[in-house]
Amino acid sequence: MSTPLTPDALRRHLAEPGLLAFPLTDFAPDGSFAADRFQARIEWMAAHRPHALVIAGGAGEYFSLDRDERAAVLARALDARTAGLPIIASAGGGTRDAVDAARTAERLGAGGLLLLPPYLAESSQAGLEAHLAAVCASTSLGVVVYGRANCRPRAETLARLCDRFPNLVGYKDGLGEFEELWAIRTRLGGRLAVLNGMPTAEVYASAYRGMGIPSYSSAVFAFLPEYAMAFFDAVAAGRLADVERMMAEFFVPYGRLRARQPGYAVAIPKAGAALVGRDAGLVRPPLSDPTPEERDALAALIAKVSGVRRGTTGAATLH
Repeated sequence: MSTPLTPDALRRHLAEPGLLAFPLTDFAPDGSFAADRFQARIEWMAAHRPHALVIAGGAGEYFSLDRDERAAVLARALDARTAGLPIIASAGGGTRDAVDAARTAERLGAGGLLLLPPYLAESSQAGLEAHLAAVCASTSLGVVVYGRANCRPRAETLARLCDRFPNLVGYKDGLGEFEELWAIRTRLGGRLAVLNGMPTAEVYASAYRGMGIPSYSSAVFAFLPEYAMAFFDAVAAGRLADVERMMAEFFVPYGRLRARQPGYAVAIPKAGAALVGRDAGLVRPPLSDPTPEERDALAALIAKVSGVRRGTTGAATLH
């Protein structure tokens, strides 16, 4: 079972340096949720000791799951053997859907909540504030707001919400607007745990760490957990030569591969999982899977680095 956390305990945990992992959601050949395989995935990822696991987030295809599936995915994650590891649920969509997901997460025993951007609609700061407030008010779980796409809260908006809701404990930044991020950090850095949530966050890890934001979420952890952790350690220790080598050998070409098509932020990690023997099935529409040529390019990248272990700084060999 997940470690139960008060909102303040979740904030303090997330404020500590660490790598957050986002498990893929397993689908059977007929497209249904493959529950047993997913639970085994959670146990495998937990054994590599990420800072937390975020269930059915963006990489977990929250947007493609129906209400019952989201509950089933979270329940299986909470049933896995993850002692001492926070299991954070996801909520998103329209306000009523997000509130429903938040209440379900609390009922099932999640350790916190990542609030994904609302569905499609652009909004004013006042409308966005009302949306975030409704979700925070609906649960006693600690809530982390994900700033990305159409969820672009300003520092003033977050400050007002923090005054009203003690359970608003974190802000995950996927926008990369550094001036506004500095405003959030300088105004709320002692109140909110701030995380790097950029696509292929490793590319931005050193820059965010320079701002005092050492923690980030890693999609690469979903298929190369040892390599992802080795890179995190290199950044944390300031080993610039190792960071530059790993960026050149993997993260820069991986980022370019991921950027070839919209939705590849999910589809490429799923392909990577299959290539390392942890097949999670295909992505659901409207996402599309990589082409055979792209899978070959990804396989070549994985072959270069899959022998890297934490504490290893030399060349990798494929096991």
